[in-house]
Amino acid sequence: MKTRFLSGLLSLLMPAMVMAGEYDLTVDRVKIDTGDFVKEGIGYNGASPGPVMRFKEGENVRINVTNNLDEMTSIHWHGLILPFNQDGVPGISFPGIKPGETFTYEFPIQQAGTYWFHSHSGFQEPDGAYGAIVIEPEKREPFRYDREYVVQLTDKHPHSGDRIMRNLKMIPDYYNREQQTVGEFFSDASKNGLMNTIRDRMAWGDMRMMKADVEDLQGFTGLINGKGPEQNWTGLFEPGERIRLRFINSSAMTYFDIRIPGLDMTVVQADGNNVQPVNVDEFRIGVAETYDVIVRPKDEQAYTIFAESMGRSGYARATLAPEEGMEAAVPQLRDPARLTMADMSGMPGMDHGNMAGMDHGDMDMNSSEGMSGMDHSNMEGMDHGSMAMGKGGQSDPFYAKGSGLVPTAANGGKFLSYADLKAQDPLYEDREPTREIELRLTGNMERYTWSINGVKYEDADPIRLKYGERVRFKFVNETMMTHPMHLHGMWSILDVGADQWNPIKHTVSVQPGTTVYMETEVDEPGQWAFHCHLSYHAAAGMFRKVIVEGGPESTQAKTDVIAKDGGEV
Repeated sequence: MKTRFLSGLLSLLMPAMVMAGEYDLTVDRVKIDTGDFVKEGIGYNGASPGPVMRFKEGENVRINVTNNLDEMTSIHWHGLILPFNQDGVPGISFPGIKPGETFTYEFPIQQAGTYWFHSHSGFQEPDGAYGAIVIEPEKREPFRYDREYVVQLTDKHPHSGDRIMRNLKMIPDYYNREQQTVGEFFSDASKNGLMNTIRDRMAWGDMRMMKADVEDLQGFTGLINGKGPEQNWTGLFEPGERIRLRFINSSAMTYFDIRIPGLDMTVVQADGNNVQPVNVDEFRIGVAETYDVIVRPKDEQAYTIFAESMGRSGYARATLAPEEGMEAAVPQLRDPARLTMADMSGMPGMDHGNMAGMDHGDMDMNSSEGMSGMDHSNMEGMDHGSMAMGKGGQSDPFYAKGSGLVPTAANGGKFLSYADLKAQDPLYEDREPTREIELRLTGNMERYTWSINGVKYEDADPIRLKYGERVRFKFVNETMMTHPMHLHGMWSILDVGADQWNPIKHTVSVQPGTTVYMETEVDEPGQWAFHCHLSYHAAAGMFRKVIVEGGPESTQAKTDVIAKDGGEV
């Protein structure tokens, strides 16, 4: 806490200090070629994604951002711990950057690892305004590698972000291309019985929901480092080398399941923080998360990096190879994921004895009754018989029992779970939280409105925290969607039941029908954004302003001024 306090004071003096690193970024209209289509978008320094920005832990940076657009813009440094007025969220931490103007960000680098940056103005991020950040640590890493690559994923759609949002508001399943078919009905009837299948279809129909509503946005081309599957971004290696792959999910809406057939992966970082190494065959990366893995290809052959969307509607693909031009087989997409009634279990008013009597359009999304989600507050005492079970008997306590979204590895091996993540070195002392704040993730799919505790952002009061306290956030997902919740400016300690070894993250995914806990050391004063990182969910209202009261006095005078300046979020 003392270190953070001093760094906050030092940051206020930075304009008078000699900067160790100065960088220039321009925000530009660019052409984006996915291999499937070409569209106009927004990028940095003439390209999308923007350049990989490389910093060193302990340095102070100055970044000059020139807006070449004919509209306001901004840059948010996702996951970086910095003074709130450098966080880059219009209307919360600064007014934004006007057309033709240059804004200079200045802040100390207080961490190491893999992060990213993106616009926080309108839908500029899904339109291409994003890039990667790599921060070199002051001390030696606790793992070895010979070379590294950034692997930055996104879901590029031929429609602009504004057009996508308009279409979703008019017809929420406008982009759903994975509707159930007649053939699937007969397949289910053969497996589960005709009457059971009819009852199941009637129940979903009466709720005005669809099992296929896993992804709001389909019809995209998956990109890796700006390259579509046919363009095949390639990273070179010498057989026997240890390669560090810095995976970043910069998607607007898409979760990816990642595997490299023929190679084991060792997860060594999550959201920029070192974790105790975990050997896996596959992992799911939520929107806005980062994972660093080590692979060691021993043979002189090509390997496919395959990133398959959680809903199985699309994929991104790249290659690791000893020579340019080499390729490996590209796996087929697996069968589309389907929601189950277990994924509905957190929704208010859910009567599992009479599912067919429900009218989703008339649900009371403000009610907190009927919740049957998982409680992660006491993982050690959990009954593992109630865990979500996947194919092959795999279990994951962060999914509802019987969920249709439980991930399983394509080769039947190990799939990473949040429960596997343990901090390499505790960042904070293990102490009891001073209070708990419940955040119910709510919404109405028919009207395409998303909210927290039944209230949209524009109608909500800010969440007020006290500098120096430790707050326990209780996420209760009352919707049928997965929500990656991102708190700006402060670390999120995900409760996996490991006490002081709980992993430190900046984005926490909350699955349908579950309850997840995270704790936050409130050690950064000012005003911060707190929201679902699915672009169209945040825009539709699943967003909050957080005000940290107290702390260094010189930061407090600026908060009211910024709040009055307005600007878009």
